[in-house]
Amino acid sequence: MSFLVANIPPVKVWVKKQYLYDLEKGHGEYVEGVWATVKSIQGRALYFETYIPEYAALYDKLPISAFVNSPKVKDDLPLEELELWDAFSYHITVIEKTTVPPRAKYLSPSKKWYQGEYLFTIDSCHADHNLPNINYSQVPQEHKSFNIIELDNGHFAAQPNNRTLFYDKSLTPSEPKQPDFKVSTIEYNVESISKWTAGDDTNYFYEFKEQK
Repeated sequence: MSFLVANIPPVKVWVKKQYLYDLEKGHGEYVEGVWATVKSIQGRALYFETYIPEYAALYDKLPISAFVNSPKVKDDLPLEELELWDAFSYHITVIEKTTVPPRAKYLSPSKKWYQGEYLFTIDSCHADHNLPNINYSQVPQEHKSFNIIELDNGHFAAQPNNRTLFYDKSLTPSEPKQPDFKVSTIEYNVESISKWTAGDDTNYFYEFKEQK
């Protein structure tokens, strides 16, 4: 678990040059780079730090809409079309889910499906119990993870599980069902509702007794 900043896989990207000049100039131009880290500030879009070899520079705090995988990409998709939610917490973890199929597609707010390749996932929680829990990262029905996807159209996206479908060449049928599930709203645990106790037994292989 990282606080604020976490290492991410070194994905090769092209930075839209206007983002390097605070959107004042450089439109239509690109600079080659490599992702270095991701920054999670509660209530803001995910920020990506990028190493730019041409300038020997490390440039921080760019949204995912600042990047494409080729300088030939001419479309300029808005940030909200690529990332649906702001960061939930300052505490994040980065994981490449090895059993998740590489092919994915997601439904954007404009009701368009975008297809691409799954890269890795950013997830969050409230990790410091010495601080008030003022975010939704651990509320079951509100929590979202960010699946980072390299899109076929050249852009990158950060999408939650419940907007994304993953296709396994061996396992997924030719016509998979449309998920009609409900979000999970229950906090499952086994101790706060238990009727059993081992508090009367100090043996290594203790026995449970029903509380009266």
